[in-house]
This record gives sequence, structure tokens and C-alpha cells, in this order.
Amino acid sequence: MSDFSLQSLPSVYYLAGVFIACFSSFLIVGKRKKGMADYVLAAWFLIIGIHLILFVLLFSGYYVRFPYFLGYEVIFPFIHGPMLYWYVLCVTGKGPDKKTWWLHFIPVLIVCLLLLKLLMLSPWERLAVYQSGGRQYELISRLLKYMMILSGVVYVVLSLVVVRKYTKEISDQYSNTEKINLSWLYYLITGIALIWVAVMIRNDILIFFIVVLFIIAAAYFGISRVGILDLAAEFTVHEKEADEAMVKYQKSSPGEDAIKIIYKKLTDKMEKEKLYKDPELNLNHTALLLDIHPNILSQMINSMENKNFYDYINRQRIEEFKRIAMLPENEKFTILSLAFESGFNSKTSFNRNFKKYMNCSPREFLKSRNIQIE
Repeated sequence: MSDFSLQSLPSVYYLAGVFIACFSSFLIVGKRKKGMADYVLAAWFLIIGIHLILFVLLFSGYYVRFPYFLGYEVIFPFIHGPMLYWYVLCVTGKGPDKKTWWLHFIPVLIVCLLLLKLLMLSPWERLAVYQSGGRQYELISRLLKYMMILSGVVYVVLSLVVVRKYTKEISDQYSNTEKINLSWLYYLITGIALIWVAVMIRNDILIFFIVVLFIIAAAYFGISRVGILDLAAEFTVHEKEADEAMVKYQKSSPGEDAIKIIYKKLTDKMEKEKLYKDPELNLNHTALLLDIHPNILSQMINSMENKNFYDYINRQRIEEFKRIAMLPENEKFTILSLAFESGFNSKTSFNRNFKKYMNCSPREFLKSRNIQIE
């Protein structure tokens, strides 16, 4: 009885994972507003579900009764890497390259060719190979293991690079990024990395626990995530609008004199119109106000301030907060209300940026100036 429980428990969890994966796939497809990322995730969940079914057959020993699918479970690990990478690309508004997306299936094709001799056998002949330990395929098995490790490392790294690049682009474009929460994307990438580690050390118990937890987390974030997809689409629109609306302006790097003129124009606008007080201020809108191309504005800020757009605007907001906090008539207001008045859209963003530039908290700064604001 205890042997049955020990053997069947992982299978039950795997079957739960299969159910969650397939059910989540249908839930995502049923969403009203769907983007390419949703379709990729739904397809990926179905692939994970099929892979888990094959894993259940192997783990539970039922492959003896159903040997028809033996060998195919080896192919699936080489699909998960590209699916993760495509999903991250879609979430960040990029999308797979239409001309080169098929290249990611070359490893899958190579695996199929390496397994061709095995897959051409009858199901019962394949069963005999598995039961004998597959000694005649030992070299291929070792090669596939190294290929699997390489695939995992490559696609985890590629996905991390995409997220980091997107984070930088957002900071170059927006003055407030609080509604962009990329932590969950890092969690998913880390989850996939842990699964590959578990596969490498061949710990079946660890694999099924991580896989099931990954499916639950991926399903939750895939269905309930907010902010980043809308912002990714908005970011793409901004890029297109900038290219269409600003064609008449020079995109190449302006000369030193031109940079100084643009910088003075920007400084004057910031001082007189206090553009930074707009919580939704972004690079393209600021460029339109200055009648220059966003690329030139970004280059100018980097050159003159050694900052990206996000840091430049938030430094202006910090200075504005310091200015209005020292006014006697503002003692009746709270720190947070003055932060909002300065252009911040959240307490977290304000505190983080204040500590970054002032090396102390807002309350510590006010205390050092004998300013009584709660």
C-alpha cells in the first residue's frame, strides 16, 4: 500500500499539472482582449500539458501498456526554450522575427533526426529498448543531454537579455515606470531555469514539484497580469508615431552647438512650464513640444546630463519637492501630497528616487532642515 502511494503521488501531481496547464490554456484563449503573447502562452500550456502526460506514462510505469509514445518525450524539452523566448518577446512588445522564427526549431529537427532510428521501430520494439536501458543509444542519449542543457542556458540568457533591454528602453521613454512590474517575468524565467537544473540532476520529485508550481505561477500571471502588455503596445505605438510624425526632423546626431541650443530650450521649458509635474510625461511628448525628434532629445539628455529620460525627469521632480517643501504655506500638507504635486505617481517611486539622489529618506531630509511636514 505504501509503495503504491509513493509511486502514485507524483503521478497525481503531474496529472494536476496537466489539468491546470490545459484549463489555463482555455481560460487564456477565452479572454476578451487577447494579444500575441496570450496565444503563445496558450499554445505553450498545451505543449506543457502533452509533455506532462508523456512524463506521467514514464514515471508511473504505464508506458509498458502504452508504448506508442515512447521516444517522443525527448523532443519536448527543446520546444520549451523557444516558447519561453517568444513569450517574453511578445510580452515586451517585440514579437518573434517573421523571417527567422523557424530557426529556433532547428534543434528540434536535429533531435528528431538523431531519434529517427528509434522512432522508426514499432512501439513494442521501442519498449524493449527502454526496458533494456537503451545501451545501443547511450552515445545519442549523452549528446541529447548536453544539447538540452545548452538549449536551456541559451534561451534563459536570451530571455533575460530581452527583459533587461526592454527595461532600459522603458526608462529612456517614460518618466514613471511604476505601473510596469517586470518581477513576475523574471520569476517565470527563473522557474524555467530551475526546471532545467532539476532535469540535469535527474531528480524526478524535484522536477514535478517545480513544474507544477511553474504552471500555477505562469497561469496566474498569464491571466491576471496588468500594465506591462498595455504599456508594451503603447510603447510600440509611440515609436511608430514618432517615426511618422517627426520624419521632417534630422535623425542623425546633431552638432555640439545644436545640442546646447536644444538643451537650453528644454531647460527653459522645464523651469517655466514645469513639464515634469505631469506624471505621464514621456520622451515623445516632450520631443513634440520642443519640435525635435525623440532620438535627438534622448541623445541630448544623455550627453548633457549623463542620464536617461527617466532619471532626468525624476531628478527635476525631487528638486521641485525640495523647493515646495521649504515654503511655509505648505506645512499643512503631507509629504505624499507634495510628492504628487511634484509629479510622482506613487509613494514607492518617490521614496526610491529621493534616496537615490539625496542618499537619505524624505523624512530625514526634512528633519535636517527643521521642516515639520507629516
